[in-house]
Amino acid sequence: MNNQTQLHTRSLVTMALFTAVLCVSAYISIPLPTGSHITFLNFIVLLIAFLFPLKQSFLIVFTWLLLGAAGVPVFVGANAGISYLIGGWGGYSFGFLAAAVVIPLLRKKEFHRIPYTILSALAALLIDIIGAVWLMAVTGISARQAVIMGILPFLPLDLLKAVIVVQIVPQFRSIVTLLHSK
Repeated sequence: MNNQTQLHTRSLVTMALFTAVLCVSAYISIPLPTGSHITFLNFIVLLIAFLFPLKQSFLIVFTWLLLGAAGVPVFVGANAGISYLIGGWGGYSFGFLAAAVVIPLLRKKEFHRIPYTILSALAALLIDIIGAVWLMAVTGISARQAVIMGILPFLPLDLLKAVIVVQIVPQFRSIVTLLHSK
């Protein structure tokens, strides 16, 4: 096996590992009375987006979406299927995909704590806004209700997770580099 094939294989294995972590992160959740959950998903999505280039970041989150759409219970609350994605809370899943694209497009390759933290917080807000707009469109609730149900319960912890994830990016970059080396 040549070096290029080994590198490609290692990259695929690393991506599969992070896809699995993303799947498991859906099970780390706190149910809310509104029917939604505070989860670890956005933390892992943000981490993936800061660790991987655009194509890989997109493919990891898209694979997770495809697994869930195909019926594997990888969504919040062990949900699965197209019905979850087109339901009221499915918009957050598409918000995760948006964050997985936006962060690699906007971040610099070299780690800079302050710009990364700002970008992370904005990406967390983007996820919540996409989820709330989807919730409003699917359920017919008002914009005010969508903010109350779809943003406000999540925002404080989402921003905290966004700040924390940036603090561990350098360590995880080292781990991902080790996974790609011999």
